[in-house]
Amino acid sequence: LVVNNGMFGTIRMHQERNYPGRVSGTELHNPDFAAYAKAFGGYGETVTKTEDFGPAFDRAVASGKPAILEIQVDPQALTPVKTLDQIRAGT
Repeated sequence: LVVNNGMFGTIRMHQERNYPGRVSGTELHNPDFAAYAKAFGGYGETVTKTEDFGPAFDRAVASGKPAILEIQVDPQALTPVKTLDQIRAGT
């Protein structure tokens, strides 16, 4: 499982908390992880909705191959209790 929010989240959280509006070097341009798995003969799938995870996981297991499930998550969901905007605002 690759959980992908498209950034270095912990570093971004500290930047937003200590230097709001001064973000540097935390955005990631990731490869297509599902395509990467397929290129090596494995199973690959990208999941963007919570309700799609279970069936995707079942398909990965049923494939009988090494698998990568890329779980794309909203960058705002930085921590379980605070969004990126809340951290930036200091709330």
